[in-house]
Amino acid sequence: MKAVPADLLAFANHLADIAAAIIRAHADHPPEVEIKSDGSPVTTIDKAVEAAIRAEILKTHPDHGIHGEEFPPHQADAPYVWIIDPIDGTKEWVQGLPLYGFLLALTHGDDLILGLADQPVLQHRWLGATGHGTTRNGTQVQTRQGRTLDTAIISTMGYDTFASAHRAKLAQLRTNHRNTVTADSFYVFGLLAEGRVDLIASAHFALHDYAALDAIVRNAGGTVTDWAGAPLGRHSDGTILAAATPNLHAAALALLTT
Repeated sequence: MKAVPADLLAFANHLADIAAAIIRAHADHPPEVEIKSDGSPVTTIDKAVEAAIRAEILKTHPDHGIHGEEFPPHQADAPYVWIIDPIDGTKEWVQGLPLYGFLLALTHGDDLILGLADQPVLQHRWLGATGHGTTRNGTQVQTRQGRTLDTAIISTMGYDTFASAHRAKLAQLRTNHRNTVTADSFYVFGLLAEGRVDLIASAHFALHDYAALDAIVRNAGGTVTDWAGAPLGRHSDGTILAAATPNLHAAALALLTT
């Protein structure tokens, strides 16, 4: 695809502003967490954010599709589909840890062409899109070059929690690293995009978890695939390997596939 149209980048920022206003208004007094049937947490504010974003998309781009975490898909086969994670890290939000955020992606067919991740209290926003690179708060960022597995700063997100079933594979990376980032947060992908982290491996990601993060890292110069080495799309298996460089990615993939 050619570069994402500028009006869609502006619209993505507009949607993020709507989400940020709702989240900030409740950040000091979040509601109680409910547990959904799949075991994941949700609050009334998660649902309020997604409802507001859906309403704005339907008003401005009624021909676009919507895939969100909290409500059923809408026009899932439309050429353009917006993917919404209203609050990624609901437990952290309720606990007061600034490791939560709003995630938004846009697909064209099976291609992930735009990703936005916003921490609304810290006001850190990453936006990556085809033909535009990746920015943090409007400033261009790039992944770091030149690191190898033994010098890389890595994250094995969910090692003790949601990805614990894959601990044996992830442990192979943890024994070949310089330093490990322990936070299980979307925020680490932003740090990868701006050259402060070098490698992330995890599993059990849903589409609304990985879509935005994939676009952010790739458009900053990184390499992102599943653990089989295939590019991520709307129907990927939930494994993710994101690296600052192709060489670092290849080295990590070799360990994961042994």
